[in-house]
Amino acid sequence: MREALCYEPLGDGRVQCHVCARRCVISEGKTGFCRVRKNENGKLYSLNYCKLIAMNVDPIEKKPHFHFNPGSSVFSIATVSCNFRCRYCDNYELSQILHEGGEIRGRYIPPERIVKLAKDYGCQGISETYSEPTIFIETCYDVNKIAHDEGLFCTWVTNGYLTPETVKMIAPYLDCAVVDFKGGGNPRFYRKLIDVPVVEPIYECLKTMKAEGIYTEITNLVVTKYGEDPDDIRALASWIRDNLGRETTFHLLRFHPDYKLLDVASTPVPTLEKLREIAMEYLDYVLIGNVPGHPGENTYCPKCGNVVINRFSFSIVGWKLEERDGKHYCKFCGHPIPVVGKYWPGGTGFPLAIL
Repeated sequence: MREALCYEPLGDGRVQCHVCARRCVISEGKTGFCRVRKNENGKLYSLNYCKLIAMNVDPIEKKPHFHFNPGSSVFSIATVSCNFRCRYCDNYELSQILHEGGEIRGRYIPPERIVKLAKDYGCQGISETYSEPTIFIETCYDVNKIAHDEGLFCTWVTNGYLTPETVKMIAPYLDCAVVDFKGGGNPRFYRKLIDVPVVEPIYECLKTMKAEGIYTEITNLVVTKYGEDPDDIRALASWIRDNLGRETTFHLLRFHPDYKLLDVASTPVPTLEKLREIAMEYLDYVLIGNVPGHPGENTYCPKCGNVVINRFSFSIVGWKLEERDGKHYCKFCGHPIPVVGKYWPGGTGFPLAIL
């Protein structure tokens, strides 16, 4: 075990965790909502520190980071558990195992070894993903600090339910985050299907990430029947434009039935296309995900309309950007395109499982 970050003693043996927006008050011998942070004798401990349940080499587009170091490979790691209980989670074997009565599983790999493996496998970065990085923040902090020293970038795939304190703590060692919305951010959706009481902390997290200089892309899972309201997408896209900028990359992801939500079909592609049209009234870069070969996978220049990054699933199959002074511009009209980092051509686009 490792003593937890971001908590405070409350007296009478209780502690309060400040890592995520649930801010659990935890009595002696008990764990918080995530069940991997335990009060032992008035101190909070991480029970899953560096105990990896998944370890893979992924194309960065799988996250999906489409405009951050495109074409690069990331060493992806995860531990068990989550601070959400999504009824449709496609990684439920990792995220929900403790909520289903299982035990903490995984292989202990120290931070130095994780970073060495990333370099040995030729990765340009490390990604904390699959389950929620917030609940293994101690692992992320120690790994990312070493990774930065070794010249690797670090990314998260997160539900965004972080406190401002946590964002500020990890910010020096976190370069990029994909924040995953579900159901257009509708509070009723979050209460009914995710067991999350309020959604405001996600918006606060995003504003704090911007203030701290963390590059951010946004996804939204369009869940058939439950989370496909055009008004919710309009409101979310409008908020993103007004608070993060019109150039923010926004992914609309196709849902497929999984875990406990098996009574609905995958999102109809025409629904995704309709919602994309709505979002593009507010944002320049709106992409469709989980539909390989769809034109909505591509990046288009908002000025001339030409395809500047052509994709098939996780692979880049066409690149029409020019790089000057560390920035990227459309080859057709010279309009700046907000790609951060460099282009890493030659990636296979296919993940490699290691653990």
